[in-house]
Amino acid sequence: MADVDPRAVCGMPEKVQLHVAMLALQFGYAGFHVVSRLALNMGISKLVFPVYRNIIALILLVPFAYFLEKKDRPTLTLSFVVQFFLLALCGITANQGFYLLGLDNTSPTFASAIQNSVPAITFAMAAALRIEKVRIDRKDGIAKILGTLACVAGASVITLYKGPTIFGPSTLNGTAVASSFTQDTTVLWVNDSNGKNWTLGCIYLIGHCLSWSGWLVLQAPVLKKYPARLSVTSYTCFFGVIQFLIIAAFMERDADAWAFHSGSEVFTILYAGFIASGVAFAVQIWCIDRGGPVFVAVYQPVQTLVVAIMASLTLGEKFYLGGIIGAALIIMGLYLVLWGKSAERAFAVKEAAVLVSSTCEHEGHRQSSVASFKASSLNQPLLPSSTSENV
Repeated sequence: MADVDPRAVCGMPEKVQLHVAMLALQFGYAGFHVVSRLALNMGISKLVFPVYRNIIALILLVPFAYFLEKKDRPTLTLSFVVQFFLLALCGITANQGFYLLGLDNTSPTFASAIQNSVPAITFAMAAALRIEKVRIDRKDGIAKILGTLACVAGASVITLYKGPTIFGPSTLNGTAVASSFTQDTTVLWVNDSNGKNWTLGCIYLIGHCLSWSGWLVLQAPVLKKYPARLSVTSYTCFFGVIQFLIIAAFMERDADAWAFHSGSEVFTILYAGFIASGVAFAVQIWCIDRGGPVFVAVYQPVQTLVVAIMASLTLGEKFYLGGIIGAALIIMGLYLVLWGKSAERAFAVKEAAVLVSSTCEHEGHRQSSVASFKASSLNQPLLPSSTSENV
């Protein structure tokens, strides 16, 4: 009788569930890139959008964090409050702020493409802070270094070289347009980067990736002292909302910017809060728990491909040679870093197995020596044999 997977759902093995979940996750995040661009095109404030998004995410996270982590949550101290505030400054305020500024000046596809460099940037930061060791005498160390350099090269190409248009939607009177939804009528959206500063947008997106990577690096020591991931995320989200509200109080004086003017605006904010920050976060935690962080990261380039298709259909996005070359370099660098991390873990497991084996052998040899000593002691006479000779 064949073995039945106890974790199977509707006859679907867990491995298949993981792949389906990861594909769904990439589609969800890809939709977020396009929806965020639509929100900016509709005129939603770049400060109001993240405030509403994080409020929705906070409402979703708090109940789960409170009930699921009652036993794991340490006492909240002033030190933890400061750390959560700094995590929010890096992982919410700077991260999302730079992302929206970059997206406003570039396009969803290239925003998604540059995000593939986050694992390499995280590795570089961890190595610089000596949190992670770099072994240049091994293949895994060389692969991670080459991958990081490829990501840097790719991001530089996207930033400094736009190049000719390789692919774009059909044009009407020389202007690329694409239909999108609004309140009552169909509006024609002009090309994403038309009239925008492409280079500045790419610099903003690099700032977004640096903030994201810094948040990942800073989060690791906090989670060791405060091992309640949902609670850490909830506190970070809360302080992120406070920080955005403070910035908006000085920079967004128009009260009308906080009002919803159409159902489309409500949809974009609800999608960003519920899908991108709520459902996607829960699915990602489950996939990391079951498949590991490398398995989750491998699927990242799928998101870029899906974004490219979605953006082309809904936004009429054009694709430029520099962006395509840069994206290819970044994805190549991503897989080099992931391969290096995977090989490093395999080497560590093998090294640990050898150490355990040698320890067991040494222990076995020591025990056999003790046993032989005891056996030889039992075979010896209680008195020296010379005693009988001297009598």
